[in-house]
Amino acid sequence: MASTSDEIQRFLATVHPYDTLAPDRRQSLAGDFERRTFEQGADIYGFGEPLAGLYLIYEGAVEVRDQHGVVVSQLGPRNTFGERGLLLDGLAATSARALEETLVLLLPPAAFRTLMDESKAVARFFDRARRAAAKGAELVTSLAEAMMARNPITCRLETSVQDAALLMRNKGVSSLCVTDGSNGLLGLVTIRDLSGKVLAEGLPAATPVGEVMTANPVTLAPTAIGSDILNLMMERNIGHVPIVEGGRLVGMVTQTDLTRFQAVSSASLVSDVSRAGSAEEMAKVTAGISSVLLQLVAGGSRHDIVTRLITDVADAATRRLLALGEAKLGPPPVRYLWLACGSQGRQEQTGVSDQDNCLFLEDDVSEADRQGYFAELARFVSDGLHTCGYVYCPGDMMATNARWCQPVRVWRSYFRGWIDKPVPEAQMLSSVMFDLRPIGGDTRLFEDLQAETLKAASENSIFVAHMISNSLKHSPPLNLLRGLATIRSGEHKNALDMKHNGVVPIVDLARIHALRGQIGAVNTRARLVEARRLGQLSQSGASDLLDAYDLIAEARLTHQADLIKEGLMPDNFLRPSTLSDFERSHLRDAFVVVKTMQSAIGHGRGVLG
Repeated sequence: MASTSDEIQRFLATVHPYDTLAPDRRQSLAGDFERRTFEQGADIYGFGEPLAGLYLIYEGAVEVRDQHGVVVSQLGPRNTFGERGLLLDGLAATSARALEETLVLLLPPAAFRTLMDESKAVARFFDRARRAAAKGAELVTSLAEAMMARNPITCRLETSVQDAALLMRNKGVSSLCVTDGSNGLLGLVTIRDLSGKVLAEGLPAATPVGEVMTANPVTLAPTAIGSDILNLMMERNIGHVPIVEGGRLVGMVTQTDLTRFQAVSSASLVSDVSRAGSAEEMAKVTAGISSVLLQLVAGGSRHDIVTRLITDVADAATRRLLALGEAKLGPPPVRYLWLACGSQGRQEQTGVSDQDNCLFLEDDVSEADRQGYFAELARFVSDGLHTCGYVYCPGDMMATNARWCQPVRVWRSYFRGWIDKPVPEAQMLSSVMFDLRPIGGDTRLFEDLQAETLKAASENSIFVAHMISNSLKHSPPLNLLRGLATIRSGEHKNALDMKHNGVVPIVDLARIHALRGQIGAVNTRARLVEARRLGQLSQSGASDLLDAYDLIAEARLTHQADLIKEGLMPDNFLRPSTLSDFERSHLRDAFVVVKTMQSAIGHGRGVLG
């Protein structure tokens, strides 16, 4: 048992964020902590009670439950609890009891506030609010690793200048990095070196590059920013900057790379897609989506901005394919509307997206035209999207499925039937179809149907209850012992599914609130903001859930950007082992908020006090 300030100080040195404090401050802080022992089964505090301070477990185990008595987590030594209530109104937002004899260290509220004011690291750790990120992906503030060419072309000291010139020509590069056997950088040879030092001086073609290269060239680290690169190039009058990390060559930035980085944006992709003459031409453009994602994340753009811009490209590709389809098949026989659902419908596409879409047709469409013209149009667009990287929906939720290419009257009967008889399939389909967003065609075919469907759904308490039950099938990845629960087996063992167990539970919650409040928005964040405005979510509950959503969604995007930087395909499977203690703690807290909100909506409230 901790009995002296020295023992507590040594313990604090092993716990983040106290390990960031200076030793003398940590020693004085140790004297502020009170020691409290709880017998097995004893209540530490109850929901809504004034908190005695911030709790830190020294020995033992604690179970935390939400206001409905649902277990949120079980905590062990070095875990903290009670901070959320302290930062809100000083009242407990959960309840806590000892699972075994437990010693906690209690930091009184005044000492906690003083510590938060003194230490930025402590404030950052406990303040779960997301700060506004830097706007835009500016060249001068983006990291070198986001714009450098990876695995630059290299040669050895003894390589002849003729072979070096051939290698540059064949690889389409303007420089070669001269390296040793362990990829250590020895020098740099450029086209300017070959022309100015070899051709101009009449040196033999067999001259080793070691005799004409720039030895020990100036380099930068991957963490350098664009302004560092620009300043270096201008100051030294150079056009190539090798990027070195840990003594090893990891990349190269050229003037061309800087120009390309500035030129590649979602707007340029949209423009190029809109002018493409075929799906194959579009595919060459959409191949740049990964670069845009990496650029936006590296520039500090918010996740909802990134996904909106990425979705804009998919929207433009869809509209262009519709235009090309009409040019090929002729004018449509009746009015139609192409709609997207899923992540495209919500404007939340990332670097990993399949296609989910459907067709609304005017009611007087003939069966021959539905199965003929519009079936061909659907196939043309869907195949084109697949070519562009938006792969076919594994659940066949596409306009190519005759079920999802129907007159408006049939769609109206679909929605009415799902609401009146919310069987499991109806719940699943509703979860998809309530995220519909018009992309191309006559939007009037959807406007009245959307309004009447939202009204009917919100007024049917049985349907809403079934939708709530369906939404709770996706749970945050939390266990009762150690916090984050990873996938137990298979290809993604020991990883978190940041889609199905990360963002999807929040997407489901936002959809429920949209149905209850007849909110027309389909974007998840917009739905939550509107639910707060309408009073469906309390101010504190909405703020917690929005903060949790921002943190989880940004962690997912950062993971995808990290994979892209490594030259890998982005995915949704994040390994907690790649995160710092700080990041894991915040991610876990975000999942706890989501689980608490699921519990609240499951008990018919949907709010946090």
